[in-house]
Amino acid sequence: MAVKVLCVCLGNICRSPLAEAVLAHVAKERGVDVEVDSCGTAGYHVGEEPDERTVSTCKKHGVPIDHEARQIHKSDFSTFDYILASDKTNLANLERVKPTNATATVRLFGSYDDGKEIRDPYYGGMSGFEECYKQCVRYSNALLDEIEGKTGRTRSAM
Repeated sequence: MAVKVLCVCLGNICRSPLAEAVLAHVAKERGVDVEVDSCGTAGYHVGEEPDERTVSTCKKHGVPIDHEARQIHKSDFSTFDYILASDKTNLANLERVKPTNATATVRLFGSYDDGKEIRDPYYGGMSGFEECYKQCVRYSNALLDEIEGKTGRTRSAM
């Protein structure tokens, strides 16, 4: 049975769809059975496609991307095994709306590697999207290492 992972940012057009695409791509390359989706904590862009810079970054690295923005649902907390926030603000928002019967592990995506946040590249240039991509590759591999049981420890979400 596939492990289900939900990547989360604010609007679901930059960081989280990039994280979704990268994690799915890396998992496929490694042969790890993972289902990945993404969403935002806010509903600003519901129904929209990812930012063109996100799509361009994925294409540059040969990573398939196909996503329509959506907002977090309470049911996500029991549907997914892992819910991974891009930054501490979104992590706090997730913790605030998390129902009492939640079964998902809710953490900062970077907590599986260097503990850093993925900065929002929306108001910057392409270099921010490239940095986001690099972080997503590292964090995806670290998460998959844990899922595969190759490592016994992770960094705390703080």
